[in-house]
Amino acid sequence: MGLGSGIASLLKLLFQNFDVIVGPVVGLVYPLYASIRAIETKSPVDDQQWLTYWVLHSLITLFELTFYKLLEWIPIWSYAKLLLTCWLVIPYFSGAAYVYEHFVRPIYVNPQDTFNSLYPSKKKDMFSKPDDILTAAQKYIQENGSQEFEKLIHRADRLRNRGYAVFHD
Repeated sequence: MGLGSGIASLLKLLFQNFDVIVGPVVGLVYPLYASIRAIETKSPVDDQQWLTYWVLHSLITLFELTFYKLLEWIPIWSYAKLLLTCWLVIPYFSGAAYVYEHFVRPIYVNPQDTFNSLYPSKKKDMFSKPDDILTAAQKYIQENGSQEFEKLIHRADRLRNRGYAVFHD
């Protein structure tokens, strides 16, 4: 057995076990590193990204543990999971944020709306709870930037000082 066939055998082995080798690096090592970096920064954006990732990683793990007998019959499951994990992890795609915002958050924030669609939804005042105000402010800052938010606050202060009601009851 020559050197060329040894390298070919090694490459074949690596290719056949690509998901086993790359999966833990993409799904655990890099997110662990990025999470530690996020803890060390003052930005809440990266904290949210990695907390969201770990929530989704836990849900995927629970899914695998629950349905492992079924998943062992699906030969491409490990590759599909690797692709899903890449989509969740790579910041360019923002997959973790997308899944959380469109699937997990609605269940957590409004469980009655998600599980009980028999009742018509009531129109809610946007500022009925302090959490709603914080959520609206965070969304405005994400969409327009913190400087625009500060301008909005200054405009509201000027209007209030002139005697206008800024928020209606």
